[in-house]
Amino acid sequence: MDALVKLYDLPISKFDKDNIIVRRVMAYEKTQLLSWVNSQFGSSWSDECSVAFSNQPVSCLVAINNGSIVGFACYDCTLKNYFGPIGITEDFRNLGIGSHLLITCLNVMKNNGYAYAIIGGCDEQLDFYLKSVGAIPIEGSTPGIYSNRINS
Repeated sequence: MDALVKLYDLPISKFDKDNIIVRRVMAYEKTQLLSWVNSQFGSSWSDECSVAFSNQPVSCLVAINNGSIVGFACYDCTLKNYFGPIGITEDFRNLGIGSHLLITCLNVMKNNGYAYAIIGGCDEQLDFYLKSVGAIPIEGSTPGIYSNRINS
């Protein structure tokens, strides 16, 4: 199922962790980020994330702890106006990093002129999106754009 987010009505992120830096990933970090995404979440997410490096500026944010990647979030990768993928390494989940990355990316999309953002295929994480940004499920959106996939 896909979900819709009103970008003109986003909550304010209250994330404040001294040891976590959230910033736009730089082009020279492409190999490191894609390798990390692939090892943590698989090649499909890494492939989607790779599109972020074709956009200018790069359409991916990264969360860093003491120089190590602990999370990432992309937008305008799967399709225009789509948020995702997003992932946080297991040891750093439930600290607010995911919500902060989500809200920060959605604010960038808002500043880029979008009024709404689509979150594709978010069935398993729908509660996270409902709580974090008031996402609205889009009826009849299953399987959505992720249908007719190429088999290995």
